Amino acid sequence: MRVKPSEVSLLKVKVEYLGHVKNIIGSQREEEIELKEEASIADLLNTLSERYGEPFKKAIYEPKDTDVKANYIITVNGYLLNQLKGIATKLKHGDHVILLPIVSGG
Repeated sequence: MRVKPSEVSLLKVKVEYLGHVKNIIGSQREEEIELKEEASIADLLNTLSERYGEPFKKAIYEPKDTDVKANYIITVNGYLLNQLKGIATKLKHGDHVILLPIVSGG
């Protein structure tokens, strides 16, 4: 049996932006993002990259790569991605994702 496009299950996750990424996406600090069921952090980041464009990509990803920059912390429900399955971590309806750049200086 084929699934009709209208029958595709969706999930909603809350994304909270902290640090300079908040300036990139606008004035909102958090928003709800709708994704296809079984979506991962990678899918979420791709969706956000499409929505917010090149400035978002440059802030999150390593140059010429799809790896998240080492100076970025991403959590899902309070757990760091390296405590989970990295960007392959599957999301569930109602998850809370935080994008937080690490700032360092001298």
